[in-house]
Amino acid sequence: MFYLGIDSGTQSTKSIVLDLETGAIVAQSSQAYGLIDGLPSGHLEQHPSDWIDAVKATISDCLNQLGERKSSLRGIGVSGQQHGLVVLDANDEVIRPAKLWCDTSTIDQCDQFSAEFGGTEGLIAKAGNAILPGYTIPKLLWLKQNEPENFAKTKSVLLPHDYINFFLTGVKRMEFGDASGMGILNIREKAWETDLIDFVDPSVREMLPELGSSNVVHGTLRSELASEWGLSDEVIISAGGGDNMMGAIGTGNIADGVITASFGTSGTLYGCAENPVIDPNGEIAAFCDSTDRWMPLACTMNVTVVTEQVRSWFGWDLAELERQVDSVAPGVDGVSFLPYLNGERTPNLPNGTGVIHGLGGSSSSPAHLARAAMEGATLGLAYGLRRFAALGLTPGEIRLTGGGSKSAVWRQISADVFGVPVVGLTTSEGAGLGGAIQAAHADGKGSYEDLCARLVTLNESTRCEPNAENAGIYTDKLDRQIKLTEVLKEAGML
Repeated sequence: MFYLGIDSGTQSTKSIVLDLETGAIVAQSSQAYGLIDGLPSGHLEQHPSDWIDAVKATISDCLNQLGERKSSLRGIGVSGQQHGLVVLDANDEVIRPAKLWCDTSTIDQCDQFSAEFGGTEGLIAKAGNAILPGYTIPKLLWLKQNEPENFAKTKSVLLPHDYINFFLTGVKRMEFGDASGMGILNIREKAWETDLIDFVDPSVREMLPELGSSNVVHGTLRSELASEWGLSDEVIISAGGGDNMMGAIGTGNIADGVITASFGTSGTLYGCAENPVIDPNGEIAAFCDSTDRWMPLACTMNVTVVTEQVRSWFGWDLAELERQVDSVAPGVDGVSFLPYLNGERTPNLPNGTGVIHGLGGSSSSPAHLARAAMEGATLGLAYGLRRFAALGLTPGEIRLTGGGSKSAVWRQISADVFGVPVVGLTTSEGAGLGGAIQAAHADGKGSYEDLCARLVTLNESTRCEPNAENAGIYTDKLDRQIKLTEVLKEAGML
């Protein structure tokens, strides 16, 4: 019995097939795509058709790998990049490219929400979250104010994973997890906050699809797709969720006390809670998860994007990057790399830029820059971990996922920076695995607790314990990174 998980991200779509009986991933495929070139600074967009093309290609590839065994496929679960704005017209055609989670063109719209509803404090009191440039609802207000002709055509608003679910089933629906990243869901009540919706336009109420539990089946595979792929049209599509929500399932992060750190293009730290966890400072996002619980989350926009930038400067492959970073002592002789290449969300610096500070005659080699970049990106996540601690969330272990987690030297830096043991999983495809597990749960094959206990396995060979001396170095370095950020921000230089 097989279940397929789709992880539709910013750089690629990956599909995996899980054998429920053995826990093995028996097929996998990926297809890359890029951002739209030539847009103004801060505007980051993609064509939703690129996601659909990649979904079709990777599913077909996985089914070809299964051969005749594909008849055992029972369900599909979709993970998608959070916050993206997909707008459809009356014929369900895409009106314009999707504005993505990393698009920071909506600063003015966020300021408008803040001014109308009493700033961060007022917004948190109303819905549980501040409204940040990455979220979906300021993008819709931007559309109304900058492209009124496109706003007038809009009849449906979907998130990226919702759009893929719609392609697969013909059903428009939102589940609590991904919907909570729009900025208009009252996460305490799990209901739309109509005042925030009406601030954009009362017509938006009719643009939003049905909202409901993350645990129900979204629909079944459209008959034309079933015929094209040689599958039964009884294959179910689960509710799916945002990439962090599905990554939580795929890393077994379904109960209090577990923290996951995702080292991808962006970075996230997230936990699981039976009740809402609301940060009065608005730095930790108070999201719902995709199992009908809650998921406090810290997001940074710059993790592997920083190390990849340094790698491109010197023409290194990944192995050489690893070697160079490992050749420099922790702390990098006082060199700090503020990693805000794409702006930043935590701390909230939508116009932020990268800064290298502390270079000296003996500490300005390519290796120093590489380690400073890796440490800076990790310290950015540690800033969020400090806020977690202030809110009463203190992990005994952090589970790592994403491309950066494959690096042995980065795993040790993470353990030292976070001050707790870190461990990877047997698969780095946490979001895709989460999609497959959610599909099995929706198909009645067990509770999340039972499924994750059996199917989510830690790779103990990757476990790293924190070095006490290094942990002290990084505590001081985090203090310095925070201070540098504050000073430059106050001076209008960041």
